[in-house]
Amino acid sequence: MSNDFSEKTAETGSFIKCKDCGGNLKYLIGTPYLNCEYCGAKNEIEAQQTQIIENDFEGFLNEKAHLEDKQEISTVKCTNCAASTTLKPNVTSCTCPYCDTPLVVQNASTSTIIKPSYVLPFKVDRKKSTELFIGWAGSLWFAPNKIKEYAQHSAEKLSGIYMPYWTYDTNTESSYTGMRGVYYYVTVSSTNSEGKTVTRQERRTNWTPTSGHVSNVFDDVLVTSSKSLPEKLANELEPWDLPELVDYNDKYLSGFVTESYQVSLKEGFDKAKDRMQDKIRGSVCSDIGGDEQQITSLNTDYNDIKFKHILLPVWLSSYRYQDKVYRFLVNARTGEVQGERPYSAAKIAALAITILAVIGVIIYFVQQK
Repeated sequence: MSNDFSEKTAETGSFIKCKDCGGNLKYLIGTPYLNCEYCGAKNEIEAQQTQIIENDFEGFLNEKAHLEDKQEISTVKCTNCAASTTLKPNVTSCTCPYCDTPLVVQNASTSTIIKPSYVLPFKVDRKKSTELFIGWAGSLWFAPNKIKEYAQHSAEKLSGIYMPYWTYDTNTESSYTGMRGVYYYVTVSSTNSEGKTVTRQERRTNWTPTSGHVSNVFDDVLVTSSKSLPEKLANELEPWDLPELVDYNDKYLSGFVTESYQVSLKEGFDKAKDRMQDKIRGSVCSDIGGDEQQITSLNTDYNDIKFKHILLPVWLSSYRYQDKVYRFLVNARTGEVQGERPYSAAKIAALAITILAVIGVIIYFVQQK
């Protein structure tokens, strides 16, 4: 990696200098510009026609990747949630954006990682994300009042973060054995409570063994390569407008934080396989046919595997309630809101008491009749 990248990178909140006054530039959300914090000048980001190129998975692993596909970064791991946050140059203090824990900067480590190829720039700004957070918190039943109060003053707590992801393409060939169930009906007689004989149609299933082969094509199977958030929570931010990806450029990252990946390329593909299973099994069931299907064995080959390393934008706020950390996320492209929430035991107890009181009143008036 060139020294130019290490001096100018905005990947972790470091800044690029204004060509007019030398002030710090930040990416102006939703535009092709960097905005100067001091003179207000807009520095245009040179746009290039993005051509998405997928990398060969097996070849990349076997060759350990070319030097130009890698970059050297400095990261510090949070002692509370284990998030690995990339540091900006000359930083002296920092807090974890995932759990608000102070980071021990002296424990930073340097490592070489696969360089991102593409990025989705921020589109939803901080103001809109704050409004979404307030609306989300206000809609929560039985939420502690402190959470709603926190949301009202959350603007300064929201962190703009680029989260790392892998995408995988592959063609699959699956061989299976199974059982095909076909319904048929028989007439069954029985005696009712009046002693009369009645008949009814009873459904039964005829099972026959079957086997076969199905093919599937997968494009851009998305896998988060962060371990800082529950995988389910991160997945719920989907869908992403991946056709709008642009070539990786330091300038889009200026003023934001980027987390380095913690899930390796190979480990990520294992997770991608899990995400492909529903479609593969669905194809098998469709191929088996009949009214019901059972899959007794399934073997899948994954061919022509491709991948890319991308960064996706998220607004994140972490808050503590009774010594537990909760996270709130906004997809900074679509505005999709997801979050973890606490419950107020006092509010739930109050509702239970109210319900019991209402039942008691109803019983009282029924007994008076």
